[in-house]
Order: sequence, then C-alpha cells, then structure tokens
Amino acid sequence: AAGLWTVFTLGGVGSKASAQLEQCSPLASQSLLLLLVLANLTDAPDTPNPYRQAIMSFKNTQDNTGFSSSNPHAFQINFNSLYTALCEQQKSDQATLLLYMLLHQNSNVRTYVLARTDIENLV
Repeated sequence: AAGLWTVFTLGGVGSKASAQLEQCSPLASQSLLLLLVLANLTDAPDTPNPYRQAIMSFKNTQDNTGFSSSNPHAFQINFNSLYTALCEQQKSDQATLLLYMLLHQNSNVRTYVLARTDIENLV
C-alpha cells in the first residue's frame, strides 16, 4: 500500500510544501480539498453537479460585459487575486490541481491566464 501511495503522490512531490501550507492556514488547505472533492463528484443522470457547474462558469469581476444570472450557480470573482494566489501556492499539489481544473473547464479563466504577460510566474 505504501508503494501505491508513493505513485499517487508522485514520490512525495509537493508534500513538504503542502505540509507548510497546512501549518500556515489549515482552514484554507482543508477548504481547497473540500472544493476539489465536491467539484469532481459524478453527475447524477437527471441533475448535473452544481459545484462543477459553478467552477465552469464563474466570471471576472473586472470584466466589462454584463453579468447574466440565467445560470443559478454563476458568480463573479476577481481573477487578478485568484491568479496571484495560484502563483504563490504552486508548490502545493492541491493548488496545482485547482489550476489544472480551472484551465480545462472554465474558458474565462483560460482566456485570462493566456492574456497575462507574466505567465512565467505561474509556470
């Protein structure tokens, strides 16, 4: 079982940074893990996962286009603050997984990140 766990954690990559993050802000770390679990739950046949829908559709507060409330799970967040936080926490496996999920599932975040001139901070 220990060998299988090592494979899943990529040989412990990011485990020290994750431990440091948990010591600094355990509530933030646990909240991020909860968000990732909820967003990756399987959709029911008759109702889609509302957490995944929210992750896929949130928009930038600094966007000039109108905010449509047709999606009941839609909300707005400051993408600059989100980008800064993700850049600061990229040594954490959880933050990297959140970034991966956002880039693949939310076209608004993907467009924002690709438009940044300081993308080397993220990489």
